[in-house]
Amino acid sequence: MADLQRQGLVRHIGLSNVTPTQFAEARDIAEIVCVQNQYNLAHRDDDAFIDALAAEGVAYVPFFPLGGFSPLPSAALSDVAARLDATPMQVALAWLLRRSPNILLIPGTSSVAHLHENLAAASLTLPEDAVAELDAIGR
Repeated sequence: MADLQRQGLVRHIGLSNVTPTQFAEARDIAEIVCVQNQYNLAHRDDDAFIDALAAEGVAYVPFFPLGGFSPLPSAALSDVAARLDATPMQVALAWLLRRSPNILLIPGTSSVAHLHENLAAASLTLPEDAVAELDAIGR
């Protein structure tokens, strides 16, 4: 891929499921513009990695942003959603968007209605008390 990038045949390279060490090794070989790892309200092992990537201008795309095969079960998430007149999934997506400016979301959907619901998360404002409750989910 690095050779193809140098030849101009590949513009951008992204990595999936990598550690910070693996990212650094790859970055020594080629320009890396994106990392895709598992990350969501409940699974937050990459907190420091996201911050480091943001400082370097590298995008971070969380896979399973809504929990994947194990949806995000949380009374706190449901409570915040009810207070904001939103769905729990909208709140989870809004939290991710607020988490860091380098986070890009690609939540899956199987219907136009669900697509509109996901898009509405971008305009959902999370009050500080709600953010504190949501932050506690992953601790």
